[in-house]
Amino acid sequence: MIKTIREIKVSQKRALMRADFNVGLDEEGKVSEDFRIRAALATINYLKEKGARIILMSHLDDPAGAVVENLRLNPVLEKLRELLPGIKIIKADDCVGQAVKDLAFNLKPGEILLLENLRFHKGEEENEEDFARELADLAEVYINDAFGVCHRNHASVVSVPKYLPKAMGLLLEKEIEVLSQLLENPAKPLLVIIGGKKVETKTKLINNLCRVADWVLVNNLITRELEEKKIALSFPEKIIKPVDAARGNFDIGPETINLFKEKISHARTIFWNGPLGKFEEEEFSRGTRAIGQAIIDSMAFSVVGGGATAEAINKFGFSNRFNHLSTGGGVILAFLSGEELPGIKALEE
Repeated sequence: MIKTIREIKVSQKRALMRADFNVGLDEEGKVSEDFRIRAALATINYLKEKGARIILMSHLDDPAGAVVENLRLNPVLEKLRELLPGIKIIKADDCVGQAVKDLAFNLKPGEILLLENLRFHKGEEENEEDFARELADLAEVYINDAFGVCHRNHASVVSVPKYLPKAMGLLLEKEIEVLSQLLENPAKPLLVIIGGKKVETKTKLINNLCRVADWVLVNNLITRELEEKKIALSFPEKIIKPVDAARGNFDIGPETINLFKEKISHARTIFWNGPLGKFEEEEFSRGTRAIGQAIIDSMAFSVVGGGATAEAINKFGFSNRFNHLSTGGGVILAFLSGEELPGIKALEE
């Protein structure tokens, strides 16, 4: 059994919350897309309302266990202060050590301490017990609200919860609830759209979703890879492939757009992972834009996930128009492929 944040005592406690603030930065070093930070606000505000002393921890990019100045979490601090006006938010220069401990122990109820990039320490990705214990020593309860890293065997995800009362945050709870519903009891017909590339990473996902899906639409790149690598899918009769393509197979063609839109119009649940073409270039963005718009216009419950998909819908201004936009990238493939996620397993009593 996994407890939710509402089922453990957080009032007046030092609450160590694993968030996913792995966000994009622009050329000036400012946060360029704050979706993941905004997604964590529900849990942060819950903790504040309960009078918890809030300690936030996250990684940013991959500094490989060394301090990289332009990967400090200062831009995240700025964004948090912008999104949470009136709340005292301070930042530590590290994530462990006596100076950090002093800051944590001096927090007042409702105040926030942001720890420095966890991946400045090799102990995070190598899941070192001593590093995990140092993090745990900062707090009295542990909250995981970082769905995007639940497939990682990292110290802040799987080892810290061994030392503290633990629970999942509101965002993680929602992610599990929505994605579990897709696998177990979706409103039918269920339509799955798989784009992007690297079919090897998506074969297990397609096969697992095909057990419950009525149709699975795939783009030209996935189709080509399936054929070239002679990959056999478990439910080929459910796969709907493109019937035409834009130049160079970089997008689906107009007939395919119409075919896919017709299927979308009949669906009651839609899961979309992966752009339909090379959307970064305007010439090849038509398919992804048209399919995104068709999902929005449909009556279906829509779930969208994946880093490139999120980037595409942000580009087209679709971000707030789906029923659920997941914060996860690779973790979605793992979860919907039926794999056990270490970060969720670690929360079990």
